[in-house]
Amino acid sequence: MNDASTTRPAPTKDAPFDTDKLDALLDAFGIDVLIACSKHNIQYLVGGGYRFFFYEHNDAVAMSRYLPLLIYFKGRPDRTTYVGNAMERWEDEIGSFWMPVIAPVAWGTEDAMRAAIAHLKGNGASAKARVGVERAFLPADAEGVLRDAMPDAAIVDALEPLERLRAVKTPAELALMRQASDRVVEAQLAVFASHGAGATKNEMVEALRQEEVKRGLVYQYCLTTAGDSHNRAPSDQALRAGDPLSLDSGGTYQGYIGDLCRMAVVGEPDQELSELLAEIDAIQQATRKPIRAGAQGGAVPAAALALIEKSAHRDHIDFAAHGVGLIIHEAPRLLANAPFSYPPVDAERPLEAGMVISIETAIRHPRRGFIKLEDTVAVTQTGWEAFGDFGRGWNRAGG
Repeated sequence: MNDASTTRPAPTKDAPFDTDKLDALLDAFGIDVLIACSKHNIQYLVGGGYRFFFYEHNDAVAMSRYLPLLIYFKGRPDRTTYVGNAMERWEDEIGSFWMPVIAPVAWGTEDAMRAAIAHLKGNGASAKARVGVERAFLPADAEGVLRDAMPDAAIVDALEPLERLRAVKTPAELALMRQASDRVVEAQLAVFASHGAGATKNEMVEALRQEEVKRGLVYQYCLTTAGDSHNRAPSDQALRAGDPLSLDSGGTYQGYIGDLCRMAVVGEPDQELSELLAEIDAIQQATRKPIRAGAQGGAVPAAALALIEKSAHRDHIDFAAHGVGLIIHEAPRLLANAPFSYPPVDAERPLEAGMVISIETAIRHPRRGFIKLEDTVAVTQTGWEAFGDFGRGWNRAGG
């Protein structure tokens, strides 16, 4: 390895994930050695909510980009290496890593991959090894370096085994998701209370960003509608008396995302608005009833679709149920939702305690606008637990 590597005789800490489970998943997908590179999987595999602070918000550097790489040999966690930016030696000095070999040597994508290849070859990786990479996140130039150095290796996508590894959350992860969800909803309610007629969507989105940051979240996004419009982009559209308002926002807490939608109205909701939100709530509640460990995943969307089919608004209803954790739309995958093209592979599989599901129902009403609830529900052994499960009725904009 490069002189800047730090080599330890054995891991100074236990791996923060289930290495036996990862080994079994790699075996099932025919992978001999894993090279992980996405920020969310690096965070998961390094543990402790790790994100290198210098590149937290922007990966670009000079003529390349930051590319952390974690190399894991199936069945040999003692050979795990972390290839990072040269400045990550500071993180190593303060004990941020559990891995036995740390290589803070890289300034771009190609030199990072060359360091990873040196580790592969130095630990006896077969020239014909099946190497798992994250194809959606690995830059083309880095993959090119890997293919040139190991032309006989099979380069395969490791997205699914890594996703399966993360699908069941630990109690500590669930606690972080609960905090993220609670804080997102608290921020939404604060914005509703302080913004009434005359406030613009741009003003509310900026206020929500500030409220989330104030609560220790990293703001991610906000989709917002007002009045009879279905347009969810921030804009200078101003609230008027009687307007419904939606805030659908994601904020992360130590990497785990809270992604929920809540509604408000300028004034008092009339009977039609009350009935529309009540119908959405009924669909949302119906999906919770079948949730428990061991239940078939497809029962969750089936409960919603049965009600939607009977609704007078069925042609205007959007419904989704999907896993959520370090990212949105992760396993379990319960329903094929356009524009997301993933197959519902978990519809025929049993739910497991510790899985977390985002459930969202929206009516794109032709006269009353966009009305939606999105909830976060964790699977337990005997049922479910909802996070951020408040503010689900008509809140009053402007207090």
